[in-house]
Amino acid sequence: MKKMTAVLVALLISFAGSLKADEGMWLLPLIKKLNIEKMQEKGLQLSAEDIYSVNQSSLKDAIVIFGGGCTGEMISDKGLILTNHHCGYGTIQELSTVEDNYLEEGFWAKTMGDEIPAPGLSVTFMKRMEDVTDKIEAGLNEDMSEEERRAAIEKTSTQIADSVKGDSHYRTLVRDFYGGNQYYLIVYEVFNDVRFVGAPPSSIGKFGHDTDNWMWPRHTGDFSMFRVYADKDGNPAEYSADNVPLKPAHHLPVSLKGYEKEDFAMTLGFPGSTQRYLTSWGIDERMNIFNFSLIKPRGVKQDIWQEAMNTSDKIRLQYASKYSRSSNYWKNSIGMNRGLKNLNVLAKKQKLEEKFQNWVEGSPEREAEYGDVLPSLEKAYSQRSPYYLAQNFVRECMLRGTEIVGFSLAARDLEKALEDEDQEKIDAAVESLKARAKEFYKDYHAATDQEVMSALFELYFDEIDDQFYPSFFEDIKTEKEDGFEDYADKLFRKSFFVSREELFNFLENPKLNKLQKDPAFKAGKSTIDLYLSLMDKTRESNLKIDRNHRLFIAGLKEMNPDKVYYDDANFSMRLSYGEVGNYEPRDAVIYKHYTTLKGVMEKEKPNDYEFAVPSKLKELYRDKNYGRYAAEDGHMRVCFTTDNDITGGNSGSPVINAKGELFGLAFDGNWEAMSGDIAFEQELQKCINVDIRYVLFIIDKYAGATNLIDEMTIVE
Repeated sequence: MKKMTAVLVALLISFAGSLKADEGMWLLPLIKKLNIEKMQEKGLQLSAEDIYSVNQSSLKDAIVIFGGGCTGEMISDKGLILTNHHCGYGTIQELSTVEDNYLEEGFWAKTMGDEIPAPGLSVTFMKRMEDVTDKIEAGLNEDMSEEERRAAIEKTSTQIADSVKGDSHYRTLVRDFYGGNQYYLIVYEVFNDVRFVGAPPSSIGKFGHDTDNWMWPRHTGDFSMFRVYADKDGNPAEYSADNVPLKPAHHLPVSLKGYEKEDFAMTLGFPGSTQRYLTSWGIDERMNIFNFSLIKPRGVKQDIWQEAMNTSDKIRLQYASKYSRSSNYWKNSIGMNRGLKNLNVLAKKQKLEEKFQNWVEGSPEREAEYGDVLPSLEKAYSQRSPYYLAQNFVRECMLRGTEIVGFSLAARDLEKALEDEDQEKIDAAVESLKARAKEFYKDYHAATDQEVMSALFELYFDEIDDQFYPSFFEDIKTEKEDGFEDYADKLFRKSFFVSREELFNFLENPKLNKLQKDPAFKAGKSTIDLYLSLMDKTRESNLKIDRNHRLFIAGLKEMNPDKVYYDDANFSMRLSYGEVGNYEPRDAVIYKHYTTLKGVMEKEKPNDYEFAVPSKLKELYRDKNYGRYAAEDGHMRVCFTTDNDITGGNSGSPVINAKGELFGLAFDGNWEAMSGDIAFEQELQKCINVDIRYVLFIIDKYAGATNLIDEMTIVE
């Protein structure tokens, strides 16, 4: 165990040029040892301390986790946050009504008093990271089983985090890195009073919608703005009219200087998840089980949702955010499978594994340490395959696919309280369910969900072996052509979960027998029982995969001592660096590194909501009324590409120039390199960004919200 740590540390502090600088999501505490010289060679004019410092203001102090899955940045000394439109989309939808539809119309607060509280939204600052690997490994030994090892790590991690947190308001946790070969303590500060400041209409902020998603060229003004508030002492506080805008330790100056090809570009953010150390068996599983389980059910569900959304403004508003979330990784999964096949990634992994096995067999010591790694991985993936497929289909067809089934499970606490005949717990469960119901039914259309249920249950029946059918399938006459339609029709006629009114009527005097007989609740319980049993069936294989994945990474590092390895993304703060540039997706096709407002007008389709262009924007384009935001050639640039290494979670990350100034906002990757979460593609992988000058142009010239421009630090 100690030997593995020593090898890892040695590798981390010895930099080699075998890895291109534009690949990698780098841990900030390590950039002084690993990256700063290469970054400065590419043009960076900052020091490592300017980027990450615990004792003084640095760039990392301007970067936040926005909500639960995006990045944002502070762009003023009054707590103003910039992030993507698609990151704020769910909140904007929740705050919208048919009468005040901020998704369709946009919104701009002309004063701080006009800003709209966003309940449930938070922003999180990362205060510091500390390597605690030695402390974690002190509690481990070679004789431990994988379960015992996990328990020991969790115990020590909790002790470390709790001792650092003490009585403070900080959030502390220990995360594993490099597949469990290294551990860091991370200290966060969470602010819960966040208010909606501004966003363009979806015709700008989501221009191109799903058709253009993951594509280049892109012409999307993908940004929205919020503000974080604190108490009078600058500490986190729940919403209060007495709270004041937070004065952050650092905010990013905003550059109007633009960019040229090969200009330095750096991103800071919170990339969610990559799996670049997956073996060939893991890649096969990702493509043919996990991605397949996303692609097929979500495609069916989204077609039904889209048809319903086309019939009603109310339904379109209710399902706008849900559809966007669903389709994003549905399309990503399609593109990933396509990219992995086109780039022959599976064969490349198999070649690496052959090289690894030959290296292992070249030494008795290595044979003892790593000899069973690859055979164990192959066997574990094979053993969990049928259960993992069913588990993913249960999630996509039932728990997440059919809304009423997932929501009905919110009544399990009530069922337990009724079984215990504990009135205090019954009252608490009723109030909790009412609160969840208010949010659920606001964006729920029962007739649409009924159609989804019929289609997805039938899909599950067709795709999954009958040994994995939920028990309620016994109530479905599957031999009938309309058996699933009949089942869904009966459930929606008889369940009180179908509407807020019927549920609240039941909650006035809840009875255990009536709850347990409700067909939606019965289906929900049957589904979760199946899901948990499938999880249990994969538990042993999961442990074997985790153990041997950890050893595989350690072995790769030992096999390649001259190569620097970065860790897979795990939603901790990372830095990537590269440069502005174009790319060649196909023979004789070269994509320029930026787009302009002219392209928006060329894409316009007045009767297609995906490509509708607001009249005010067309007017500004016609008059060339770009103000100080035009490029030197007089054009209004919209988006540009860099070769920064990003993934989901980086949405909203700032694109920062050599002087530490904001010049773009990352929001997407490109279709040709959707395999990037598994294998970085040196020639094709691009980060798609909205030009900060287009952001300011929309705020200023389109919206007239000059109050927001005035509080930024503008560098011309």
